[in-house]
Amino acid sequence: MPFGEIVIGSPGSGKSTYAYGKYQLLMALNRKCIVVNLDPANDPTPYPSAISLSELITLQDAMDELGLGPNGGMLYCIEYLEQNFDWLEGRLKEELERSSNENTASPATSSGKPDTWVIFDLPGQVELSTNHNSLKAIVDKLSKVGYRLAAVHLCDAHYVTDTAKYVSVLLLSLRTMFHMGLPHINVLSKLDLLSKYGELDFNLDFYTEVQDLSYISNTLSTSHPRYSALTMAICDLVEDFGLVGFETLAVEDKTSMLNLMRVVDRALGYAFVVPGPEQEKDSTSKPNTHALFSSTMSAIPNAPSIGDIQERWIDQRDQYDEWEMGEWRREGVAAASANKKAAESKLQDGGTQKS
Repeated sequence: MPFGEIVIGSPGSGKSTYAYGKYQLLMALNRKCIVVNLDPANDPTPYPSAISLSELITLQDAMDELGLGPNGGMLYCIEYLEQNFDWLEGRLKEELERSSNENTASPATSSGKPDTWVIFDLPGQVELSTNHNSLKAIVDKLSKVGYRLAAVHLCDAHYVTDTAKYVSVLLLSLRTMFHMGLPHINVLSKLDLLSKYGELDFNLDFYTEVQDLSYISNTLSTSHPRYSALTMAICDLVEDFGLVGFETLAVEDKTSMLNLMRVVDRALGYAFVVPGPEQEKDSTSKPNTHALFSSTMSAIPNAPSIGDIQERWIDQRDQYDEWEMGEWRREGVAAASANKKAAESKLQDGGTQKS
């Protein structure tokens, strides 16, 4: 049963950057994964894409042959993929079998590992995930053939600096959750750039937890008085459902990526356990089951609090950056010293053997 995630969001929200970061993180953790590029306009990709929609159809071909613009051509490419789902299913099967054979061939990645994680990088047209049926149909077909998928919806964090834009993101997120019908994680991406847009009207937890939106009424009446009543009505709608909340992401920060990875794993009921030497001869069903239920019933270990995240990326970013650079320098000096000692020891061992 392959697990995976579909990465959606508006243009410029950092979908491809996140997909590449997630790929690097999983590979570093010895979790095999592949990235599927379903954006025909995203070529070349920053990540190594195992499958690309451009193998089936390109955006330029759709535009030239049908006389469509970029947006219409993009929608047609996704509709064409829906009609040719067998191609995607076959290519996925090929790549997963190849990945499985690589895992079996390597002693370090032998039995006991879950299936390869699949990351689907989607185009930035928000209508695909809000009211267009083709992407929803593709996801449904993937679910029917055994894929367990979560939706990771990226929203640029700078929207929280403008109250009206933030409310529009809330409504977009709610609509996307209803339309896709998947385990859903909304994410404020590019958090490391948020300090460049000035001070926030509220603390960061106000925007991530979406608990009491009545506090923004004064801000709306000042910045957008003409539409403040409509905007507050939208806020009431979002609060009535009580479904929208946000995780945070700074894709170049290891702690941030690890936390989001654990959130996605939990949403899918995914448990990853690296078998020890004593488990190689036996199934890992018991440790996996234990990890599954323990992760479901308990808090995510070492998860940073939203207060710590605000301090790191908004309130005290310069001080943290300076401290982090110092840590990196110390790590580099320590690594260089260890390598030098290892090289000297190797030379001494070689000289001893010759004598």
